[in-house]
Amino acid sequence: MPINLEKALSAEPTVREARWTTRDVLLYHLSLGAGSHADVDPELHYTFEKNLQVLPTFAMVAGQGISAGELPPMAMSMPGVDIDLRRILHGGQSLTVHRPIPSSGAATVSSRVANVWDKGKAAVIELEQAAVDPAGAPLWTTTMQIWARGEGGFGGKPGQEVAWSQPDREPDVVLHSATTPQTALLYRLNGDLNPLHADPAFAAKAGFDQPILHGLASCGLLAKALVDGVLDGDASRLAGLSVRFAGPLYPRQSIRTSVWRDGKILLLASMCPEREGAPVLTHGTASVRP
Repeated sequence: MPINLEKALSAEPTVREARWTTRDVLLYHLSLGAGSHADVDPELHYTFEKNLQVLPTFAMVAGQGISAGELPPMAMSMPGVDIDLRRILHGGQSLTVHRPIPSSGAATVSSRVANVWDKGKAAVIELEQAAVDPAGAPLWTTTMQIWARGEGGFGGKPGQEVAWSQPDREPDVVLHSATTPQTALLYRLNGDLNPLHADPAFAAKAGFDQPILHGLASCGLLAKALVDGVLDGDASRLAGLSVRFAGPLYPRQSIRTSVWRDGKILLLASMCPEREGAPVLTHGTASVRP
C-alpha cells in the first residue's frame, strides 16, 4: 500500500541542512519576474545584492537550488508514503516567517508528515517543515498539502474544512501578476525539477495541455504582488501566507488577486483573466506586520 498511515505519522522527523547564497535569492526573485521592466525600474531591492531584501516565500525553496542535487526521483518517498509523481498535485501551502530571512545563510530544516486525510478518491498529505538558524532560533514554518489521486479509501479521517468566505463588498485592492513563457523553466532552477513543469509529454500524461507553472511559483508571485502593492515594498512586513491551489496556471497567463483588509489579516482570492476568471489560488490569507 503506497500510504501506511501509522508509519507516516509515527516516523521521526527527517532533518537536513539548508544553505543559500545571495545568488540563490537573486535567481528566486528573477524567476518571479523581478526586473522584468529594468529599463524603467530595475527593482534593485530584489535584483541587486546591495541592500537586498528577501521575499518570505523564498523559505519554500531555500537550500534546494539546482546546484544542491541531481534530478529528483519519479516518486515521492518519505516514511509511510511512496507515490508516483504523476499521481500527485500540490493542493495548498501555508507559511509563517518568524523573522526576516537573511540574504545568505544556513538553517536546519526538520520535516514530518503532520496529517494524512482520507478524501475518498484521494488522500491529502500534510507535510510540515520547521527551520531554525545555527543558533537554534526559529526562522520559518511551512505546511504543504499534497493531493494524491487514487490513494484515498484507506479508512482515515476526512479532516476539517477551513472556514473562509469572501467578503460581501468590493476588494480594497486588486493586484496583477504577469508570467512569461519562460517562467516555469526559470522557477525550476530553484530546485523543483518535476518534469510536469517542463516536459510537454510528461504534462500530457498527467492530463494537462502543456507544462504548468509550479504552485509555489504562483504563491511567490502573490507574495511579491502583496509586498509591492499593499506593504509599501517592505518584504519584512509579510509575516505569513496561506493558500489553496484551485487550478493550473500556464506560463504566459496572469494572476489577478483581490485583496480585502481585515485588521492585521488580508483575505485573498486569485483568478486567471485569460481563462474567464478561473480560480487559481483560493482560501487565501496573509498576516502582516505594522
